[in-house]
Order: sequence, then structure tokens, then C-alpha cells
Amino acid sequence: MAVRVVVTGASGMLGGSLVRHLAERGRPVLGVDLRPGTDPHPLARYATGDVRDTTLMAGLVRDAGAVVHCASALPSYPDEEIRDVIVGGTGSVLTAAARAGVPRVVHVSSTAVYGLPTRVPTPEDHPREPVDAYGRAKAAAEEIAEKFRAEGLCVPVLRPKTFLGPGRMGLFAMLFEWAQEGRDFPILGPGDARIQMLAIEDLLDAVTLALDAPAGVANDTFNIAAAEFATLREDFQAVLDAAGHGGRVRSLPARPALAVLRLLGRAGVSPVYDRLLYKLLADSYVSIDKARERLGFAPRMSNRDAILSAYDSWRRHPRPSAGAAGRTSRDAWRQGALSLAKVFF
Repeated sequence: MAVRVVVTGASGMLGGSLVRHLAERGRPVLGVDLRPGTDPHPLARYATGDVRDTTLMAGLVRDAGAVVHCASALPSYPDEEIRDVIVGGTGSVLTAAARAGVPRVVHVSSTAVYGLPTRVPTPEDHPREPVDAYGRAKAAAEEIAEKFRAEGLCVPVLRPKTFLGPGRMGLFAMLFEWAQEGRDFPILGPGDARIQMLAIEDLLDAVTLALDAPAGVANDTFNIAAAEFATLREDFQAVLDAAGHGGRVRSLPARPALAVLRLLGRAGVSPVYDRLLYKLLADSYVSIDKARERLGFAPRMSNRDAILSAYDSWRRHPRPSAGAAGRTSRDAWRQGALSLAKVFF
């Protein structure tokens, strides 16, 4: 009989997609989130709760065969909230699982723990050198996961690149909106950096592999990303081409544009955070050899497949209203002062 799986962050894009993925494959699943889900699956169960409430979580994970910890904060949150949700939430979930005797917790981390690595492809043994509050919180959460792993709990840690798919909004909604309006789209510098991403479908497969692999195999840390990816210019241009209005990716001088965007961000009138700005200027991709060799991970979709799938979903379904600076990955971020730049494109 399939074991019951508890998924935290079940109202988010990843957590919600994972609940559906597991339920549709006949696995008993309980989704947990602070916010009630907007699209519950009829074969899944749901509970409303804060992952930082250890007593509550211990009750919810009792008798579970595994937990997948997807709940997180976004880089757009205030620094204190980022740390409280990511670090405090991870410690609470792992403590609750250990108390309840859950044998396995799959922890979803991020390649943000590497910061801005100059070594590409970046392997899992690269030092954790985070450069912002989000990356530092993700790195601290991994340290907690490793402590519980050392104490005997099976804790697979997955480090996905930015993942895309139906329902993913954030800053991608800006690209989709400008493409649909027939505008060109600006990019910092020449746009020749190779930026690896990931399709949500492939990330769901990776989580399932981490749930099902023998403990001796799964109890490790794995990069998860697309195998095929091009330059940022090529991937963004694919969206403009799909829109069919003749829009083009247009380069902006990197240094002046970077300075302006940083000032706008600090003034609170731009949703673009510093790490995103800098990582778009240099190659950013990781090695997925370990996940391939040990878990059998075999990504099926390229960057282009993933971004076009997200764009197609954005066109076919009603757009959610802009969140207050991107509270969830399903929100289209308010463009702030960046919307004024439309007149030039």
C-alpha cells in the first residue's frame, strides 16, 4: 500500500502541483498550508496550518510515511520574514517529523545557496556562498536538514533551479504581458548568458524519485535542473515569437541599467531583487550528474519547453491579480516603475 505523504506549502505552485501529482497516482496525500488552496484535488486531503507550529505539525504528520517540505518564502519578502519562514519552518517540520517517527523528509532547497558561483556547471560540493537574505536562509535550512540527517533521519535535499510551468507568474508574467501586447522586451547586456531553468513536471518527477529511492541512495543532496538550455536571449525570444507580434529582445547597457534597477528596488518601486539582476549577467547552470546517476533523474523538458508551457497557460487562463510584490509564485508581481518603461518598447 502506498504510504501517506504530507506536503507542506500546498497552496503554492510546487506544493499544489505535487499534491495533485501524487493524488493522481493513487498515493494518499495531505496538503498543508497557511492559506486554503484555490484548486483542491478531490482525491487529496488538506489542512490549514503554519509549518512553524511544531505541535500542530507533529499531529499532522503522525502515521505519515514521508513528508515533502515545499513551504518557503520568496526573495521579495522582508528579510526577517524570509528567515522566520524558511529557517524556522524547516526546523519545525523536521522536529515534528522526528517526534512522530516519520522515516523520510524530502527537503526542497534552492541553488540560491551557491550565491553567484563562478564554477559552472556547479556541483553539489561547491561551497555554500549565499549573497542575499533568501540564499542565506536556504543555506541555514540545509544545515538544519543535515543535522537531522546525521541523527538518523533520511533527508533527501533537492536544489532546483528556477522552475517554470502552468501557473508560474512572478517576474515571468511581465515578459508574458509585454509579449502579448506586441512590445519588445529589454534585457541587461547582450543576453548571451546561459541560464538554466527547470520544468515543474521534471521537478515533480525528481521529488517522486527522492520519495521512492532506497534510503541509502536518497539520503543525499541533489541539483535538479533542465538538461537542455540556451541563452536568456534565445529563451525570451521564443516567447516573443510565440506571441506572433514581431517583438524582439533588446539589449540595454548593463552597468547603467543595473544601477537604475538597484536604486528603484531600494526605493520599493521595482520588484527586481539584486541577486536576480546579477545572476542574469553570467552563465548560471548546475551539474545534474548525481541526480541522473543515483536517482535516475531524466529531465524531459528544455528551458524553452518550460517557458513556452508557462506562457501558453498564461494566455489560456485568467490572469491572477498582481500580488503585493509577489507574495506567492502564482502572483503576477506589480511592475512598479518598470511599467513606465513600456513607452520605450
